Amino acid sequence: MGFLTANDTPGQHPRSWYAETAGALPDHPALDGSTKADVCIVGGGYAGLSAALHLAEAGLDVVLLEANRIGWGASGRNGGQLGYGPRADIGKYERTVGKDDARKVWDIAAEANRLVRDLIDRHAIDCDWTPGYVEAAWKPAHAGELSAHLDHLREVYGHPGLTPLSREELREIIPTERYHGGFIDREAGHLHPLRLALGLGRAAAAAGARIHERSPATSIADGRVETATGTVEADWVIAAMNGYIDGLVPRAARRTLPLNNFIVATEPLGDRLGEFIRQPVAVCDTKYVLNYWRPTPDDRILWGGGESYGMRFPASIEATVRRQIATVFPKLAKVPVTHAWGGTLAITATRMPAFQRLGPRTLSISGWSGSGIHMGTMGGKIAAEAVRGTLARWDLMQKLPTPAFPGGRWFRTPLQTLAMLWYSLRDRL
Repeated sequence: MGFLTANDTPGQHPRSWYAETAGALPDHPALDGSTKADVCIVGGGYAGLSAALHLAEAGLDVVLLEANRIGWGASGRNGGQLGYGPRADIGKYERTVGKDDARKVWDIAAEANRLVRDLIDRHAIDCDWTPGYVEAAWKPAHAGELSAHLDHLREVYGHPGLTPLSREELREIIPTERYHGGFIDREAGHLHPLRLALGLGRAAAAAGARIHERSPATSIADGRVETATGTVEADWVIAAMNGYIDGLVPRAARRTLPLNNFIVATEPLGDRLGEFIRQPVAVCDTKYVLNYWRPTPDDRILWGGGESYGMRFPASIEATVRRQIATVFPKLAKVPVTHAWGGTLAITATRMPAFQRLGPRTLSISGWSGSGIHMGTMGGKIAAEAVRGTLARWDLMQKLPTPAFPGGRWFRTPLQTLAMLWYSLRDRL
């Protein structure tokens, strides 16, 4: 048993507000028999779909294998927040890889945001894209840190669209005393993540990519990918499975740690929505185990909060998330919930993405650490560039430090759990 089967019905999207509002779901055939391709991609999330789309548009013959359905994993379950910039603080990049390479990483991450919006426009993807992202300071000290961070982004990196928010200004958007100021970013925002994944899948298929759902890979090697019902021989292989590697690619698995996160959708709130949020923006706070939420077009609130580090989801996802909601809006924690679901992402020790060359013609892209909408989509494009012989951005991303987690296969999850528990305790101090 692995993360692909521990909590969900194989071949079916989990019951979520996203799945129920996604519209018509495509049904791509399972791989049956042997075939050949220029490139075989394993994983039908943002990274794999983006790679398939960019390669197919360039005229390459592409086969994409998805174990379940397009967007079945984190790409169809996440909080729907489209970020701007890298997941790890840019100051960490400056200290780790130097200011020159930090600037290059920043440029890639900024382009990643624009790439997603361009793909939405170019392929007419109906995914409720809405600009506006607020980051809220959990502690008074965090407000000062955010202010210094904003100054650095504007002065050094020229980040457009950033506006600091005092505690009083933030309350005009989020009517709670819990936070101590923050900022709003009009270049970032939120969207329907499953519709985005499905739209990328339709675009890739229209460009000529051959997509096979319900086709979990059983082995990956240079030039060959096998499933229970078929084989793909390809000049190149791209592994893009993120939190669902399940030991299939051990070298990639050592650099990432699967982490479960949980979301609930409230009933439609109507006029009550303004009691909890007064602008159509996504919100994320600065807790280590963070809260994130946003309104939906039908006046619900989608709230993400709580984590688990083993394979199984908690017995009650709803109860897990309600506890997090109660720390910010006790009244909202009592509102009826219509949907509750979980999903698995992958983090790296540095929160920098893991780009790896596993063989002469086998690439792995993973470890988006919660920034998969834009960084996963860009990661797929960069892997497509590498396949076609353009290596500058691949080489830059490949040298980012993403060390293996300590503890080996059996002890890394318990050790990471202890570390996470310590940081979650700090949230309460």
